[in-house]
Amino acid sequence: MNFEQGPIRPPSEAESLFVRLTRNCPWNKCLFCVIYKGKKFSRRPVEEIKKDILGLKEAEEKVWMYAFQQGKEEITREVLQLVYDHDPNLLQIAFWLFRGGKNVFLQDADCMILPPEELAEVISYIKEQFPTVERITTYGRTKSIARRTVEELKILKDAGLTRVHSGMESGFDPLLEFMSKGVTAEEHIKAGLMLKEAGLNLCEYILLGLGGRKYWREHAMDTAMVLSSIDPHYVRMRTLAARRGGPLQTYIDSGEFQVQNDDGLAMEERLLLQNFDGTGSIVSDHILNLLEEVQGKLPDDMEKMIGVVNSYLSLPTEERENFSLGRRLGLYRFLNDRNDPRLFRQVEEVKAGLKKQGKDLEEFVAEYMSNYI
Repeated sequence: MNFEQGPIRPPSEAESLFVRLTRNCPWNKCLFCVIYKGKKFSRRPVEEIKKDILGLKEAEEKVWMYAFQQGKEEITREVLQLVYDHDPNLLQIAFWLFRGGKNVFLQDADCMILPPEELAEVISYIKEQFPTVERITTYGRTKSIARRTVEELKILKDAGLTRVHSGMESGFDPLLEFMSKGVTAEEHIKAGLMLKEAGLNLCEYILLGLGGRKYWREHAMDTAMVLSSIDPHYVRMRTLAARRGGPLQTYIDSGEFQVQNDDGLAMEERLLLQNFDGTGSIVSDHILNLLEEVQGKLPDDMEKMIGVVNSYLSLPTEERENFSLGRRLGLYRFLNDRNDPRLFRQVEEVKAGLKKQGKDLEEFVAEYMSNYI
């Protein structure tokens, strides 16, 4: 295929077309992140990106040729099967068209570092080549956004950018410094308010467990304060997974950082929710989150979300252990899933096997989670 693809995207962009504007991360120093370690950051020239967009356009035309061969005027499952059988390299484009061909995600970690005029030129070119596109989104680092003016951000809005995904992670300054995040709570607030003033949709990401067992209260309270000051359109909950070989591992091995257990994560999440005053939506769309059903529209659903956390914390110890293990193994999705006798029994068998082997349940869960991104 005559176009590049980056390594990641938000879960909410699973149905988007990916256009790579930058390679890797311009900061790449966060202790908790391993995605881009050892990889050099670079900005792709506009003309090179445009060639990729034309490559994507060519791929789109090829998919439509397969559709027309079957007498179809839309991309159906039969067309997908034909593409899979004869030209599987086109599958991503085919699935994008099958889902409507409306969303585009700009990669990699921080496209907002690009000069606004260049970024606007690329966005306009995408809209020109793909008239069906309605939403264009990207990751944006707080520092890069805060360096812009509202007028520059409005240029991007006018060109067709609709949403910025930004990794706040925490609003607690000592923790941001320890994790080498390279930003402050004040900068988080400044960048978030600027994006909103420019008319862009803002999605902030919060990392539960980032404060470990030492700073979980401060992490929850200050993050809630920063979120309340910004009031983003979306808050997406994520959970720290300390991957083996990552830079945070040194601090875990020394005991300076203690990984939070699931009970602690639940208390942290509850404290954050209790102190967050917002009007947007909370989303928990990641497998690493203990309580996926903690999501809803604010302020109406806040009581319900806090109730979910309370329901977990009010369970007897044995049942909390069962749910924690079952959730981490992927057997449970929601709290009520443990009421399925077959699943409950399956988790209990695994738990009994771990105890027989002399394995600590919390350590096993932390190790198992470290396999995820």
